[in-house]
Amino acid sequence: QVQLVESGGGEVEPGGSLTLSCKAYGSIFATYSMGWYRQAPGKPREMVAYKDGLEPPTYADSVKGRFTLSRDTDKTTMYLHMSSLQPEDTALYYCKLYFYWGQGTQVTVSS
Repeated sequence: QVQLVESGGGEVEPGGSLTLSCKAYGSIFATYSMGWYRQAPGKPREMVAYKDGLEPPTYADSVKGRFTLSRDTDKTTMYLHMSSLQPEDTALYYCKLYFYWGQGTQVTVSS
């Protein structure tokens, strides 16, 4: 069993930055696929950033150049570094490791 605990969400002004963290507890493998997804009110959940094994990360077009997916060397924590945030980035953000999901952390971009 794997548990994912997210943190780092909050409210930020347009143009600001946030870094989300996702800590994994339990038995995990370094080659597990990982990713970040988000869901805004009234919209379906969408992929934001995804990495499968040793492949380079894939990003949604809407966040390319602004968001970066990374992982700690111990492979138990992954991050989503977000910059130049815009109101349309407002959503509940979820991390995913293999088929395990985090509980979600809210990101609100507002002036």
